[in-house]
Amino acid sequence: MKNKKLRGGLSFCAFLLCLVLLCSLTLPVGAESGERQKCYVGGTPFGVRYFTDGILVVGYCDVTSGGKARNPARDAGIKPGDAIVKIGNEAVEGVSDLAEEIGESGGRALTLTVRREGELFCVTLTPSACDGDGRYRTGLWVRDTGAGIGTVTYVLENGKDFGGLGHGICDSTSGCLVPIARGNVMGVTIGDVQKGAIGAPGELKGHFTAGKTGMLGANTVCGVFGVLTERPKDTAGLLPVGRREELREGEATCWCTLDESGPQEYRIRISDIHRTAHDNKCFTVTVTDRALLDKTGGIVQGMSGSPIVQNGRLVGAITHVLIGDPTTGYGIFIENMLENMPKAG
Repeated sequence: MKNKKLRGGLSFCAFLLCLVLLCSLTLPVGAESGERQKCYVGGTPFGVRYFTDGILVVGYCDVTSGGKARNPARDAGIKPGDAIVKIGNEAVEGVSDLAEEIGESGGRALTLTVRREGELFCVTLTPSACDGDGRYRTGLWVRDTGAGIGTVTYVLENGKDFGGLGHGICDSTSGCLVPIARGNVMGVTIGDVQKGAIGAPGELKGHFTAGKTGMLGANTVCGVFGVLTERPKDTAGLLPVGRREELREGEATCWCTLDESGPQEYRIRISDIHRTAHDNKCFTVTVTDRALLDKTGGIVQGMSGSPIVQNGRLVGAITHVLIGDPTTGYGIFIENMLENMPKAG
């Protein structure tokens, strides 16, 4: 009888221990001391000029050789989204390096080191002489630089480290995440808005201002991250971070810049929340603010990263627009962005 009581007591203690462990695993950072992370709310536009980590393959272009259409790159197993990092034993610095090696190959096979989804492998690529001009070609479309604009979502309390876009910089042709070696953050002035319509996404039109305003550090599926030389002008100021379980369907606001007047707050509605999502499409955003609808038609390119505030907390950012309905798009949990942000130092 004593043994039965003892076993029951141990089981109850084990249950309490498991409960304590479960709570400790699910508490957010800082929750045990009542602390909550705070960030400066963004809403200001920024530009990026970047260099890819290796030469990014963005597509194919067949070569007419010997009267037939050929594609040496496809035959070698190279795919859009791959990055060419070496020719032989030499690191490739840019597109000009590759073009020079191809032009001087005389049709001999080249050994290329390629990175695909983080894995390195070698391919043998044999250029073909083009019937039109006799030059050797590989059938590749490649790039090593790029530029674009987006919106700053938040700046950490140190006033320097920031996150923006809410999604990664992807190649417009292949749709693949661009591997960025280094990049500069540039100031941007928004000069015009191309209004969105069904089947035709709109766009914020702007130009880079002189000089860089920071450095780009990382490009991920949940946003781009870097360091600013100076914290942008406050919008909603320093707000606590809202957790995914705190986001509610219903009214919220977003901050974005559409002209020289700077960041402004607009009404939106949140719906279809997927609390287990860890990508950049976590909930649906619908623009309800008449002023924003009149000016942009809804969500337009360049608004990606526009911070979302609900109940006095920074809860996420706008990331995408629906092609068939420019008033509606997707948003990302702010937690997803913060979790993907590289650690300082």
